[in-house]
Amino acid sequence: MTPDAEFDPARLARDLLRRSRQGALATLMTGSGAPYCSLVNVASAPDGAPLLLVSRLAIHTRNLLADNRVSLMLDERRPGDPLEGARIMISGAAEAAVEGAPEVSLATWRRRYLAAHPSAEAFAGFSDFLFAAIRIDSVHLVAGFGRIVNLRADEVLTDVTGAEALLAAEPEIVAHMNADHRAAMNLYATRLLGGEAGDWICTGCDPDGIDLQAARAVLRLAFPQRIETPGALRAFLKDTAEKLRT
Repeated sequence: MTPDAEFDPARLARDLLRRSRQGALATLMTGSGAPYCSLVNVASAPDGAPLLLVSRLAIHTRNLLADNRVSLMLDERRPGDPLEGARIMISGAAEAAVEGAPEVSLATWRRRYLAAHPSAEAFAGFSDFLFAAIRIDSVHLVAGFGRIVNLRADEVLTDVTGAEALLAAEPEIVAHMNADHRAAMNLYATRLLGGEAGDWICTGCDPDGIDLQAARAVLRLAFPQRIETPGALRAFLKDTAEKLRT
């Protein structure tokens, strides 16, 4: 088979991780260990790990609290035959957010999830709901005939080391972009990413790119090179917008 030089499996998997807003979550039933699958809404942590908001009343929540081994399938949800679109099957462990736990920031998970799913604000604070992240062990990518690849976690996740300043400023960056730069985001979406004109907002940023959303449409503006500081991000976005306006 002739190699496909344009096929970058890790890049495609990373894009699906960031753009997906729904997925099929597989857990193991308490007691029997039988597989159980359910539809869940999804967002992403700064490193790209899938984020969930789940109710303790749900079967899948009881399952993952008893045995945190899970699988999550994310797909492109394109029109037509769904089997023609790319999809990833994530294997890993669900980590429930507990304030003060090592390496867990409930505020960050909550903010990023609600940016992607603002309607969840109405119930996110209920005592029976909790946030969880899936710590990825491996990813299985299916992107069509001859495009089936197994990927390691480090190939699909973003290394956030050294980008502490950018991540700390993310709330302010998102708020500023949405308050003052809607026109620029519409340019990124339509001129660079092939999206339809709309009320595009920024839902998050990280060293590898920024996430744009308009209603149910989600796009990812990947950076040509890693960005680690607010100043570098500001310069890139300003320069990109100016080029698109000329």
